[in-house]
Amino acid sequence: MSAPGIVVAGLRKRRGVALALDGMSFTVPSGVVTGFVGPNGAGKSTTMRVILGLDAVDEGTALVGGKPYRSLRHPLRHIGSLLDAAALHPSRSARNHLLWLAHSQGLTARRVDQVIEQVGLTSAARRGAGGYSLGMRQRLGIAASLLGDPPVVMLDEPFNGMDPDGIIWMRDFLRSLAAQGRAVLVSSHLMSEMQDTADRLVVAGRGKAIADADVADLIAAASAGRVAVRTTAGPHAKAVLAQAGVTLETTTGRDTVTVSGMPADRITTLLRESAVPFSEVSAHRATLEDVYRELTREAVEFRAVTPTEVPR
Repeated sequence: MSAPGIVVAGLRKRRGVALALDGMSFTVPSGVVTGFVGPNGAGKSTTMRVILGLDAVDEGTALVGGKPYRSLRHPLRHIGSLLDAAALHPSRSARNHLLWLAHSQGLTARRVDQVIEQVGLTSAARRGAGGYSLGMRQRLGIAASLLGDPPVVMLDEPFNGMDPDGIIWMRDFLRSLAAQGRAVLVSSHLMSEMQDTADRLVVAGRGKAIADADVADLIAAASAGRVAVRTTAGPHAKAVLAQAGVTLETTTGRDTVTVSGMPADRITTLLRESAVPFSEVSAHRATLEDVYRELTREAVEFRAVTPTEVPR
């Protein structure tokens, strides 16, 4: 990997009695898509604001290409970002919105038209942006992030409001940015999209990075030694397996139990000997959502009760 586009080191920030950041540290390498995930209140948005110089910290540093954002003379040429798709004048056209940004950075109107075309807004470029859907505003914000052709791109929840075609476009777009050698940081709550898009994952929890690794490695580690059992007799299967010393990991859906502590062939024999009906016993393939839930189990600050827990 080449040198990182973003380096976040030891960020600490207190808001009153609350600790918004508690030593947040990670890097965003060039040439890969880095997913930035975590529960609400984990410090993701605050970290991204610190990277852009919008929030100050009590300790630590955040560097873009080895420099703090405030020292960049033409920042859009170094890092493009989208933090809030609604941050635009509603009566101004998309093209005019981008023109004033381009002018502030010494960029041309031709570049504005290029990024408009790149995000698929050419036919709507002269309409007032206030009438745009959320997905269209996301595309406009992404166009703004591309104006300076920056080596670093940082997007907060870019999949929000996208229709299915837009989501597919977004995946391909993010991968293409990384393939061009750019450092790409993407925050999202959609683990399925992160699994399909991100090469690396930084998991935030209670103001710090609690995991920073390749997505493939995280999924492989979560899958190791686990077996998925598909059965219509879940309670019977669980009782038999538990009595044999198998660890019951999770119940996935109505008919699947994930277990560990015994190889698949031995589990198959045990179920047959105990007359437990089953349709499949196979190595378990974890999802990124499984990984995320396990990593953040102790870091969720705002947890609602399930319907079965609501007092009557």
